[in-house]
Amino acid sequence: MDTYYHPHDLGKFADMGQGNKALWDKFLSYYSAVFAKGALTEREKALIGLAVAHAVQCPYCIDAYTQASLEKGSNVEEMTEAVHVACAIRGGASLVHGVQMRNVADKLSMQDPPLPSGGFRRFSVVQGRPRSVR
Repeated sequence: MDTYYHPHDLGKFADMGQGNKALWDKFLSYYSAVFAKGALTEREKALIGLAVAHAVQCPYCIDAYTQASLEKGSNVEEMTEAVHVACAIRGGASLVHGVQMRNVADKLSMQDPPLPSGGFRRFSVVQGRPRSVR
């Protein structure tokens, strides 16, 4: 089956250095430094990479960090837990944006007198300011 993402394209990643080798070399230098052992082990960094790959929904990254996590000694249980961490963060981020929705809804609902019981108020934005539409 043909898909938008082709797993063999991951092997072409280095081709991105064509056209501007200087920037590619700087990226690789930075990337290598980030994933080198530091305060975190390479194994821990690979697990973080795997979780982030799922959060940003990059199939190439998922492939690469699945392999890296296994090579650095992680097991499927640890990798699955890392994916659940990413899922919880994404879910929580979506929910916390609900506070923004509630703030806007509260602000808009205070601008007009209440409608009779059972009435609904619709809103539209006119010239950057919310207006009631009855």
